[in-house]
Amino acid sequence: MKPETNKNWYAFYTKSRHEKKVKDLLERRGYEVFLPMQKVMRQWSDRKKKVEVPLFNSYIFVNTYEHQIPEVLQIPGISWSIRHNDKPAMLHPKEYDLINRFLATGLTIEVMGADHIDAGDKVKVMDGPLKGAFGQVTKANPNKFMVSLDLLGNVMRVELDPALLKKI
Repeated sequence: MKPETNKNWYAFYTKSRHEKKVKDLLERRGYEVFLPMQKVMRQWSDRKKKVEVPLFNSYIFVNTYEHQIPEVLQIPGISWSIRHNDKPAMLHPKEYDLINRFLATGLTIEVMGADHIDAGDKVKVMDGPLKGAFGQVTKANPNKFMVSLDLLGNVMRVELDPALLKKI
């Protein structure tokens, strides 16, 4: 087997709202981490404030070798490695540069999945522990969808990140 000579930016899924904590843990262990952040205006009942939030909810990118992915998965707060076509998903250098250039403009970006999904739509889970399951969206919020999945002859309702779903 040919030894790996180049590191790549591999995508990992974190627990909800654990992106910054995971980034700190990874950096303390010597990993190079990419967590694209953007400033957005948030409104509370008594005030408005600009806050910095991850561009991709629950995603973090680690510049490492493929054989080190199992080590990265041991970091508390990382749920799993994102996969594409049954291989670890990578952020290509052109995509990395594009994200950085766009963030440098200061414009607000709204990240949406490839498919616009609404309540009532039939979906397939594309990644994570429920990969391959089919279901129907019963409630659609910006960051989480309630999905009824048909599993083992039973209907199970679960809350899922829209990024994990594909409209069918």
